[in-house]
Amino acid sequence: MAALGNRGTVTEAAGFNPEEDAQKLRNAMKGAGTNEAAIIEVLAHRTIAQRQRIKETYKQTVGKELADDLKSELTGNFEKVVLGLLMPAPVYDAHELRYAIKGAGTDEACLIDILASRTNAEIKALTAFYNKEHERNLEDDICGDTSGMFQRVLVSLLTAGRDESSHVDEALVAQDAKDLYEAGEARWGTDEVKFLTILCVRNRAHLLRVFQEYQKIAGRDIEDSIKREMSGCLEDIFLAIVRCMKSKTAFFAERLYKSMKVRATVPAAV
Repeated sequence: MAALGNRGTVTEAAGFNPEEDAQKLRNAMKGAGTNEAAIIEVLAHRTIAQRQRIKETYKQTVGKELADDLKSELTGNFEKVVLGLLMPAPVYDAHELRYAIKGAGTDEACLIDILASRTNAEIKALTAFYNKEHERNLEDDICGDTSGMFQRVLVSLLTAGRDESSHVDEALVAQDAKDLYEAGEARWGTDEVKFLTILCVRNRAHLLRVFQEYQKIAGRDIEDSIKREMSGCLEDIFLAIVRCMKSKTAFFAERLYKSMKVRATVPAAV
């Protein structure tokens, strides 16, 4: 659920009326049963900012928290999705990260989806909210649940120190492409730190040029080399970074497709 409700192609609803939307939601939950279609019609077609206004208006006109009413009416994954839609982006990200870390086991895919795809400002905002809301330190929690080079990549991303300019230094592009090749395909073993240094620090425009030059040197796409050189969560996070640099939209579209494909292949209980 790491991308849900935060970013996408939802645009502001024309003729937006928070009072009318709040009443639609109230009507959808009154009486016996719940009109889930009406809830979807409103919340799935409003921007994050518009949903916040609906929440405020609902509380003013009904005297109750919208989230509380929805919790009492909905269950399962649908409830999680709807409640996620009501959260501002950093709140949602912090909530998902906490859920991914606490308890037995760790949802590494959630950590990867969020930290590999967010901007510096988004990471700083979610970290601040996490630390305040949960009275815990996000970096400490991540370090307590992960290890090795995977942990080091997560910590690097968590510093929110990526160059976000559009400057491209062609000499550095050539050097980075050469360094990545020599750190992986051209040697026995893999210099994972070199991949971290380049992929977690350089700006998007620069990295796109590095990927082009890497293709010329290695004779294969950087993604193919990462798959050949790494495995497990480390492979997953470096692939996520590369794919988000190429296209965040395509990255999350693929994640969504795979999540539905997996569910579709699970046999129904007898």
